[in-house]
Amino acid sequence: MFDVAGSWTRFVPIGRWLPAYRRSWLSTDILAGLALWAVMVPEGMAYAGIVGVPAIMGLYTLAPPLIAYALFGTSRTLVVGPDTATGVISALTVGALAARGSADFGALTGTLAVLIGVFFLLFGLLRQGWIAAFIATPVMRGFIEGLICVTILGQVAPLLGLHGVQGDVFEKLRFIARSLDQVAPAAALTGLLSLAAMLALRRLSPRLPAALIVAVAGAALVALLGATAAGVSVVGPLPSGLPHLTPPRVSPDLLLALTPGALSIVLVGYAEALGAARADADGDDVDPNQELIAHGFANLLSGVLGGFLAVGSLSKTSVAIGAGARTQVANLVAALLCFLTLIFLTPLFHGLPHPTLAAIVIAAMLHLSKPAYLRRLAVEAPGEFAMMVVVIAGELVLGVMQGIALGVLLSLLMLIYKASHPKSAVLGKLPKEQAYRDIRLHPDARTFPGLLIFNPGGDLFFASAGHFERELKAAVAKASPPIGHVLIDASAISLVDTSACDVLLRVIRGLKDDGVLVAFARVRDPIKDRLQRAGIVDAVGEGAFYDRLTDGVTAALGHRVA
Repeated sequence: MFDVAGSWTRFVPIGRWLPAYRRSWLSTDILAGLALWAVMVPEGMAYAGIVGVPAIMGLYTLAPPLIAYALFGTSRTLVVGPDTATGVISALTVGALAARGSADFGALTGTLAVLIGVFFLLFGLLRQGWIAAFIATPVMRGFIEGLICVTILGQVAPLLGLHGVQGDVFEKLRFIARSLDQVAPAAALTGLLSLAAMLALRRLSPRLPAALIVAVAGAALVALLGATAAGVSVVGPLPSGLPHLTPPRVSPDLLLALTPGALSIVLVGYAEALGAARADADGDDVDPNQELIAHGFANLLSGVLGGFLAVGSLSKTSVAIGAGARTQVANLVAALLCFLTLIFLTPLFHGLPHPTLAAIVIAAMLHLSKPAYLRRLAVEAPGEFAMMVVVIAGELVLGVMQGIALGVLLSLLMLIYKASHPKSAVLGKLPKEQAYRDIRLHPDARTFPGLLIFNPGGDLFFASAGHFERELKAAVAKASPPIGHVLIDASAISLVDTSACDVLLRVIRGLKDDGVLVAFARVRDPIKDRLQRAGIVDAVGEGAFYDRLTDGVTAALGHRVA
């Protein structure tokens, strides 16, 4: 019989945990929601500058995604909202179609959010939650570090009170260098003091809402000193009231032009969000496919209510957890406060200086960077570190979108290389144990004259079969004295395709022509069945398959191995 209640709670997870909500959690969730509100309001307006839209759109992007994720998400603590990394991609995508600051730019930004939501929903319904696995962690870290550099360099001009900067990283640097004599001292001082205050507060009192404190202080300072007359630009009047329905533009040509950027944001944003959800899941079961659906509704709701894209954020989630959040009730409290802000508090932000917003973005980017991870990766995995550096350089030199493509390509190439070059090993027996290990890593492991125990290290298929053949032949050639038996340890093999079977037959027959017998140990039943159909079992004999390596060694040597 169809379980209606179970099906409903599967697609709307709040129905599972809300009935079990404890009253003792409410006070901490309310405080966490207040802390989230204090961080998200100024950051929302600041991140709107990255996306290239008016500050009010940043405020419109806060409450709808929080509510949508609370209803449909599977993490108890993940916070979904405006994001810097994907915001840069949004600005670049829309910037290719409309002039920044125009009405078309804002409308297309909302349309892009809706399109992102559609893709998220589609991938979730098709259960494609595995797509995030196609970006290796070093590549994702390199992509984020590159975006940090791009974003900070893009905010230096607003920090100093300069306007009109466009182009890539190098054009922005040249613009800043040529325009230093045009910097208004009051604007530069406002930006630099705001940045210093942000960094100091985060270092000395990380639990305080540094962004809100600096935003309020900046607005108050501008009002008291009349700094606008001295060249400090401010946000200006913000409309009050709840967001209104904003239908997306559905022109096929526009949607087609927005699709590459939307797919890039889905891939990058989902990988970042899933990492944040799993990092802070605290034992909860995070469903990758349901996360896609939750992000779909979050972006659809944001886009049609005048906002821009939203994804899960590790930094905001850390704020919520640090403030004691137990459930998504904290996000609902933050959403309510954001709605109240739109209704009653927007007049308080009209004097917020643009240099202060730039300082908030730069501080957020510096907080997002992980130099310790870069140093550790350089020591532990120089090859992966080099790949990460290539991604960073690609973003700076080629552009953000090209950097994404390069990162995905490198991830796929790394996957293909590792799958096609498994780490094979010649095995030896450990002293006084019935265990066999790689003789390169265990010099005390004992080998046996005339016998080579070979572990392919992974699956055998069309891409790895040639590597297996070369490695095995090289091991046979190096053996001293010459061998008469090869025992293949198949414990790591879970896949054998037709190409690999052809290679195995060729290797077995070639070794047999040289007087070398081949046997197998620890072969899984499905693999043996595949070898049987390929004629390999007949080629070596049914008796050449052993459940244990020790049995294969004993049979090859003709006596029991101690």
